[in-house]
Amino acid sequence: MNLPARSPLMPLEDALAALLCHLPERPATETVATFDADGRVLAEDLVSGLQVPPQDNSSMDGYAVCSADITAPGVVLPVSQRIPAGHAGSPLQPGTCARIFTGAPMPPGADAVVMQEDTRAVGGDIHAVHIDVVPPPGQWVRRSGEDVMQGAVVLQRGHRLDPASLGLAASLGRAELQVAARPRVALFSTGDELVMPGEVAPQDMKPGAIYNSNRFFLRSLLHRMGCEVSDLGIVPDRREATMDALRSAAVRHDLILTSGGVSVGEEDHIKPSVQALGRLDLWQIAMKPGKPFAYGQVRRDAGAGAAADQACHFIGLPGNPVSSFVTFLLLVRPFLLRLQGRDADACSLPAAQRLTAHFDLPRADKRREFLRVRRNPQGGLDLFPNQSSGVLTSAVWGDGLVDNPSGTTIARGDTVSFIAFADLLA
Repeated sequence: MNLPARSPLMPLEDALAALLCHLPERPATETVATFDADGRVLAEDLVSGLQVPPQDNSSMDGYAVCSADITAPGVVLPVSQRIPAGHAGSPLQPGTCARIFTGAPMPPGADAVVMQEDTRAVGGDIHAVHIDVVPPPGQWVRRSGEDVMQGAVVLQRGHRLDPASLGLAASLGRAELQVAARPRVALFSTGDELVMPGEVAPQDMKPGAIYNSNRFFLRSLLHRMGCEVSDLGIVPDRREATMDALRSAAVRHDLILTSGGVSVGEEDHIKPSVQALGRLDLWQIAMKPGKPFAYGQVRRDAGAGAAADQACHFIGLPGNPVSSFVTFLLLVRPFLLRLQGRDADACSLPAAQRLTAHFDLPRADKRREFLRVRRNPQGGLDLFPNQSSGVLTSAVWGDGLVDNPSGTTIARGDTVSFIAFADLLA
């Protein structure tokens, strides 16, 4: 019997491009309090409606002066006014100085500040001060708009907000921000072999049973990505139960994520169920670990809270835990970033570091390999001895991946491309 020819393996970059092309250019949005926007993605350009700072102000506690009045050290100037932060002073009288505090607006007529450490009170009081330095114009003065100019775009749409960004938004008077809606993700597993930790003691496990580890790290990864996660648990390994779970999840979610049952020729209920309710593409990706990958869409029923022409995205990951972990980082992560409005640069692989391999890899693979490695005290990389896609301890032991091109061996001392887990999990 002649077997059908298999499609060629798809390069990782092509798979990612094909995955991202199914997403809208702009995400769904919502308005949240700036206090609650940490980690969210801006859905609007943030334009300043004012100058920051709004007026020239002092960056020191000291005395506001007209620099032309101080031609040499030792000039004595009377103190004509006192200007604390939050209060505007009067125009500076010629030949005088103003006691001023950090953040206070500069009075008209003053163009420099002498910090108090460079002055001495005359006669033990503060009605006049002895100026010990000659200040240049602009000394210790924050100019209006030196941080932000009115009308400037200070944060662009697609920017992921962090604590500094929130402070900047608040400095512009923004109590609320328009951000991308959190992706709503339904997560479930299928397989009669799966058992939840705590339900059965290790010594009581039936032959062939395994604990459902993928569910735990996938759920954690989704939360780190800012998703709202509906954990649907383990769906019984029956066609009707699988289709019911997909139908229900499609109505209220943007993405359905599963692991297992996507290898070519494997008998399972996920593939025919997704095909019956929408469409499914099975991809064989030229990467190791993680060759089998599935993308599809599940139709949303009209009248069930969603428009009839909309569909819920479906992604099926490999069942082996390391394959599932790595394909999430390399494919699902950028998918979720784009779903939140991040730009193309954010959705690509993080920049690799060039480090020295302190190991040998004498056998080249036809696929692009992502090797679990760990930085050592010498600044090089050690290789976990077992690179099997089922050995999850390699991802715990390691702190990143070596991105090794197909057909490439590695000899100790070679320079390789290293991608840190910290960057992939950021």
